[in-house]
Formats: sequence, C-alpha cells, structure tokens
Amino acid sequence: MNDLAITAALLAALLLILGSGVWVGLSLTGVAWMAVTLFSSRPAGDAMAVTVWGSSSSWTLTALPLFIWMGEILFRTRLSQDMFKGLAPWVQGLPGRLLHTNVIGCTIFAAVSGSSAATCATIGKMTLPELTRRGYPEHMVVGTLAGASTLGLLIPPSIIMIVYGVAAEVSISKLFIAGVFPGLLLAALFSGYIIFWALRHPEQVPAADGKTTFMEKIASSRSLIPVVLLIAAVLGSIYSGVATATEAAAVGVVGSLVLSTLQGSMNWATFRDALMGATRLYCMIALILAGAAFLTLAMGYVGLPRHLAEWIGTLGLSRAQLIVALAVFFIILGCFLDGISMVVLTMGVLMPTVQAAGIDPIWFGIFVVLVVEMAQITPPVGFNLFVLQGMTGRQLTWIAKVTMPMFFLMCAAVALIYVFPGIVTWLPQKMAN
Repeated sequence: MNDLAITAALLAALLLILGSGVWVGLSLTGVAWMAVTLFSSRPAGDAMAVTVWGSSSSWTLTALPLFIWMGEILFRTRLSQDMFKGLAPWVQGLPGRLLHTNVIGCTIFAAVSGSSAATCATIGKMTLPELTRRGYPEHMVVGTLAGASTLGLLIPPSIIMIVYGVAAEVSISKLFIAGVFPGLLLAALFSGYIIFWALRHPEQVPAADGKTTFMEKIASSRSLIPVVLLIAAVLGSIYSGVATATEAAAVGVVGSLVLSTLQGSMNWATFRDALMGATRLYCMIALILAGAAFLTLAMGYVGLPRHLAEWIGTLGLSRAQLIVALAVFFIILGCFLDGISMVVLTMGVLMPTVQAAGIDPIWFGIFVVLVVEMAQITPPVGFNLFVLQGMTGRQLTWIAKVTMPMFFLMCAAVALIYVFPGIVTWLPQKMAN
C-alpha cells in the first residue's frame, strides 16, 4: 500500500468517524491509533501516552483555561451589560446609529474574552433585543453581530492564537501584539459597511434618541470604566513586558472577579457556573489538542507532511498562489471542522511548507486566524451561526445569507494584510526593538 493510498484511507476513516457524530478529539485519537498500529512498528499505547501528556502539560497552554474563565465571568455578570449603556450615546450621530454598538461592543469584549462564540453570545444578549425593539432591520442586526463577534478570535487575548502558538511553536505574546492592527482594521471595515448601508437605505434607520450633551455622554461612559481597566491590565501587562501571556491571563481572571464582586453581580451561583462553564469548554479543547497531537505524530510516521510539502513544491506555486490555495483549503475545511480542530490538525503538516516558502510564521498565524474567522460564519459548522440560531430562532440558512457581506469583508482584510504585511508585522517588530 503506497503512501498516497494510506493517507487517503486515513482521511476517509477520519471523515467517516466525524460524520458519525463521535467527538472530534476522540475521532482524531482513533484514526491516529489505527495509523500507528497498522503502519508503524512503535507500540500505539506508548506513543499515545507520551504525545497526549506532552501536548497537555505545556505551561504555555495554561493561559487557555484562564482566558476562557475570564470570558465566562464577564458573560455572567453585569460588566458586559454596562458596555451597551456606555457605548450607545456616542454612536447616535453616525450613519447606522446603534448598529455600531455591535461592532464596537464586540471589539471591546474581544479584548477581554478570546472566544468568538462567547463574544457573540455576550454582545448578542445585550444588543439583539434592544436593537430589535428600537426598529432596526433584523438582517442588519444579526449580520453585523455575526461578523463582528468573530473579532473575539483576532483581537488579543485570543484562544485560537494560543492554540496556534503552541502548535506552531511561535511566541504567543508576539501573536497577541500582531493581532491588534488587523483586528482594528476588520472592525473599521464592518463599521464602514454599516455606514455605506445606512447612507443607501436611510429610511430603514430609526430616528436618533434625543440629543445628548458631551457631558451626558461622558457620564454614560462611566459604565465602561471597569471593562477598560480590565483591558488595560491584561494587555498592558503583556505589551509592557511585565507579564507573559499566561501570567496576564491570571491577572484577567483576578481582575474580573474583583470588578464583578465590587459591582455586586458576583455570587456563589455565578462563580460556580462560570468555573464549570470554563472547565467544560477547556476539557473539550484539551481533548481536541491531545487527539490532534497524536494524529500529527501518526501522520509523521506515514510521511504525509513530507509528501504534502513535496507535492506543493512540484506545483511551482508563487507565494501569492500558495496563500490563495491555503485560504480556499481552510475555508472548505471550516465547513466541516471548528477553528481549533482546523489549526491543531493542519499546523504540523503545513508549517514546514509555509516556512520553506519564506512566509513569516507570525504573519501566517494572523492569516490563519482571519480565515478561521470566516469558518465561524460558514455553514454547516459555523459556531457563531449556531449561537445566533439559538438566540433568534431563525433558520441557519437565513443567518448565513445575511452574514455573507461580513464574509466578503474578511476576504478583503486577508487581501489587505497580504498586500500590506506591515499591518501585521510592524507592531511586533517595534515591540521587539
């Protein structure tokens, strides 16, 4: 049986097991077990034990459950709800008015969350009922929320960046810094689209609330202070070099606990629910990471990374063509796998090829995050679509349709960071100096 046939058989087995509804982590582990048992002389049990322990005991990975816990605390307390009160007065004068609270709210919450689904659920819980009640078109409310909530993956701290950093052996702090400008760029594109739509359809935008003075806006912004302080504490500790990403995650958890307690929205039930929610989510992610690490090892025995690199090398693709091919590959893969599975399943195979093409691994990390963001809003496995379906009761196809403009804006963002790579690389280089 040649290498191509082996690879095809393992891929078919993986798709079959995934399609049968088995958990992603267990599916990856099962296929890896078959590969090691059938095509290697090494005992599968020994290989699995060493690989799973090695992938699960990384100190860098400690940041992941902490950032998830911080997001869960914010999701369940009044800190997130206060953001809408503080933002609303400032966007009344913009074309599109309160629709911008989706984008700005997601941008702010992304800076203290790290999860796209958590950002979508938290901001949606505030803005969906309020904007619908005020008469904003549902397709714009849902579409802009679905797109903007993907910023939870791009604006640091980001769970997917931690996963990529561990899988690709890249500095997580540099990845966090590199995500700032692309995140702001994408937020600006989303707000620009809202302005463009509002200017074309002014009759669909509800009238502004009564005029507010500058001092009244400042007074309303006081509710933003706790969240801004938390962002400053987490990101400031990383960028100043005072703390690593893991230590900053601990700062974020302590800060969110302190602030929610001072606000009076923290009680034992909320604490327990936040802790258990974070534990369940992290266990799911950790199982996927462990399974993918074992599968990566198995693929190494089969020789898939080497053969894939050789095959891509024979195609004679330019750097631009390689990026386009990888973007299409990730978008298609995103129709069937969640973002974390995509990253951990492919990085071991793709990184040698990417490095051989001379692509900066930091830049490539941001590119991967952007493309994974697209997968969050593409059916059938678009996590944000599932979240919004549960919140709105709408059909998945309708939600996907109204989200398509955001998808094309993300494609534009990928094109921009390729043409102007300094959007990604300038800040990490500046901080390094």
